[in-house]
Amino acid sequence: MPLLGSCAKPAIDSKVLTVWTVGREGEAILTLLPDFERAHPDIHVKVQQLPLTAAHQKLLTAFAGGSTPDMTQLGNTWLPEMVALDALEPLQARVDHSTVVRQDDYFASIWSTNMIDGTLYGVPWYVDTRLLFYRRDLLKAAGFDAPPHDWAQWRQMLAALSDPQRHGWGILLPTNEYEQLMSLALQQPDPLLRDGGRYGNFESAGFKRALAFYVDTFRLHQAPGITNVEAGNPWSEFGRGVYAFYLSGPWNIGEFRKRLPAAQQGDWSTAPLPGPDDSRTGIGSAGGSSLVIFRASTHKDAAWTLIEYLSQPTVQRRFYDLLGDMPPRRSSWEGGALRDDPKARAFREQLEKARPTPAVPEWERIATEMQLVAARAIAGELTIDQAAAEIDHRVDRILEKRRWVLDHPRPAAEHAR
Repeated sequence: MPLLGSCAKPAIDSKVLTVWTVGREGEAILTLLPDFERAHPDIHVKVQQLPLTAAHQKLLTAFAGGSTPDMTQLGNTWLPEMVALDALEPLQARVDHSTVVRQDDYFASIWSTNMIDGTLYGVPWYVDTRLLFYRRDLLKAAGFDAPPHDWAQWRQMLAALSDPQRHGWGILLPTNEYEQLMSLALQQPDPLLRDGGRYGNFESAGFKRALAFYVDTFRLHQAPGITNVEAGNPWSEFGRGVYAFYLSGPWNIGEFRKRLPAAQQGDWSTAPLPGPDDSRTGIGSAGGSSLVIFRASTHKDAAWTLIEYLSQPTVQRRFYDLLGDMPPRRSSWEGGALRDDPKARAFREQLEKARPTPAVPEWERIATEMQLVAARAIAGELTIDQAAAEIDHRVDRILEKRRWVLDHPRPAAEHAR
């Protein structure tokens, strides 16, 4: 776990603010810190960069050992777990008095991922949603002038663009990634969990409709039944026309620009995710990462000052230029490279309609089990009804402890700090 620190030397009387980041965001934040420390010479920021594979366990270990940093970057699917541990500082009072962080400027679905039981615990830092990357030249050659708006159009295009005999497929959907099926499921009116997150709702008509569309894509030989490891280099395969569609996130805008030759840059574009019908086009998952303050921090005011700095639209635009991480504020999209980027436009559109995943600490385990069972349906081992029932069975076991806790609330005195 590299200790990155900041470039400036701390002043004699400065507060040392410890910040943990996950992955490459730690390198980008170092570029942004000199301006912050010049404006706030009484605050010195020490950054530690956690590898993604170890970050979750490191956070839990730090909490158990009483050694949490002042603030951290936290994926919005991890936030409910930290809240359940009572590890995070509520932030609504600070937002109410802030002239920088304006709730109405944030995409509503992204903001809502930071609200647990009506309390705000984080401020969105960057956002993520999954949509279609597509080969516009291949669609045009097949007789289609625009990307699909609904599943019926999408199925028609997938059929026209799939030719396994020549090793050509309509789309790449790695069978070990749950984000694609989850995105289709979030387009449904039925929630993924029911009864206040106590039980799975995967036997609902909506989820079974999403699962059937997903599994049929493999059954009809419009996607290869392979994992992302077996898929190799998706960028070059996309460039060679092996796949006409690729369901992925915003970081791949930069990857495709970097990895495909200049002559092919006009051949691809992005589009909002097609919906079961035209009214639900552009609905997808609301992902991303937020900035949170730990309850145990002794520098909460300094931590909030840094959150306000990183939340400024001008700083968020610089952050996008450095990494391609998309900003969660609408005003941050009104200037810089994002404003006129045609490849980013579909993400901007979809972020207005994105939906959060269930705010339960067990969600990532649930999504993993969902995908494991879906892979069995792809292999023909389970029918749609059997797969949905099996997912519910597994999810209900995962949520058993949650049900017990919710049904046996602690006395109010035990909540007092």
